[in-house]
Amino acid sequence: MSHFLSPIATRTLSPADAAADVQAGARPSPAADPDRLLPADPGTRSIARELLARVEGLPIISPHGHVDAAMLEQDTPFPDPATLLVSPDHYVTRLIHASGVPLERLRVGGTTAVEPRETWREFAKAWPLFDGTASGYWMRDSFEHVFGLSREVSEENADALFDELDAKLKSPAFRPRQLFKEFNIEVLATTDDPLDELAAHKAIAEDPTFAGRVLPTFRPDAYIKFAAAGWAERVERLIDTAGDGIGGYEGYLRALENRRQYFVEHGAVSADHGVRTAQTLRLEAGTAAALFDKARRGEATAQDADVFEAHMTYQMARMSVADGLVMTIHPGVFRNHHTASFNTFGADTGHDIPFAVSYTEALRPMLEDFGTAPGFHFIPFTIDETVFSREIAPLAGFYPSVFIGAPWWFLDAPDAMLRFRAAVTETAGFSRSSGFIDDTRAFCSIPARHNTSRRIEASFLARLVAERRVSEARAQEIIVDIVDAAPRRAFKL
Repeated sequence: MSHFLSPIATRTLSPADAAADVQAGARPSPAADPDRLLPADPGTRSIARELLARVEGLPIISPHGHVDAAMLEQDTPFPDPATLLVSPDHYVTRLIHASGVPLERLRVGGTTAVEPRETWREFAKAWPLFDGTASGYWMRDSFEHVFGLSREVSEENADALFDELDAKLKSPAFRPRQLFKEFNIEVLATTDDPLDELAAHKAIAEDPTFAGRVLPTFRPDAYIKFAAAGWAERVERLIDTAGDGIGGYEGYLRALENRRQYFVEHGAVSADHGVRTAQTLRLEAGTAAALFDKARRGEATAQDADVFEAHMTYQMARMSVADGLVMTIHPGVFRNHHTASFNTFGADTGHDIPFAVSYTEALRPMLEDFGTAPGFHFIPFTIDETVFSREIAPLAGFYPSVFIGAPWWFLDAPDAMLRFRAAVTETAGFSRSSGFIDDTRAFCSIPARHNTSRRIEASFLARLVAERRVSEARAQEIIVDIVDAAPRRAFKL
């Protein structure tokens, strides 16, 4: 038995331990409570406990995320606590920045003028800001159940906790492969450039000592969005590499098809698309080719870019019908909202902001042609929760191809998860959802995120049981389906 505190289990403090902590000035973490996130009503909570017990020990299925496969292939030791847990997590840095702390103090975007310990001190000082947030919940859970921290984070104990974490991160027990095993991960999907050779995935798949599947995901955004930095050069390389000697727009489509097939051969099950909107369009080949050539000349407008992206979303659906890759879309984000921060620190540094998205009319061209195609799986995600009951659930309640994407990004929080489940279930039931996705780069938070989802599902189902809307026996079957069968079904695992 290792020192590791299983993220699937719970740890409770004995009265003696709790008293000792209080005497030492420490406050027991709420994450130590086995009833965290379960209903406050005792009767409903008792039902939720039984439901949670059915799924808390099931393996983690993570079909969409952003962990680097090379980290697992090479078993790269984690860096210091600030570099691992603070600087790359824009959920964390954005809120600290909102309180007035410059991003460079948080070492965002690879800035190194500030020492990691100084960044950790900024984080510890800001820790009270995270009360009530999803980020605070996940981090507190990870500190308790992954790292076994001796006390709650505070400005006063920042240095002591930095040293405690740093020592653990330097130990063999906290290497990525060991944690992958301890986290009970069965499937972990990464997000990959279409021209990636997938060497790390190949090495992992051929390694008999590695238990579990690490799957690549085809993510072609940088080859579709005209405004992406280096788009023209990237597209030239794509056509030269995989276009079968065909030039222009035709060679571009052929190259995308060939690279998708390469991903399939290396274990991929899905293609992911960070589209600006959910719009789909079916353009004539000549019209699409003219837009493509216009962009290569550097003459395309923003409107041209939107039209071409909508057309390529349609084309990606066509390709998914042909090659079997599950198609997921993540629209509705104004990327890099603050230009000065983007220019200094780069993308994914905390200033991506949601906007409202329409799905019903936008998806119709694509669903008209492919919505009932055998074997096509399409998963729309959203961070506009107003569309859950109005658009996405009704679409999934008719089209065999459509599965409801789990709450994502700003919505993958306890209360938002409950709102999601209430919004979609009355229209589409439980069987049409994708299962939980953690969508994270923060490897050590994966068990906390999945455990959160399991607790929320137990809480929602417990209420239905208490209200005599679902039998307890049926709820026990449903929660296993939600946690384990749904992601396997939706992502063709």
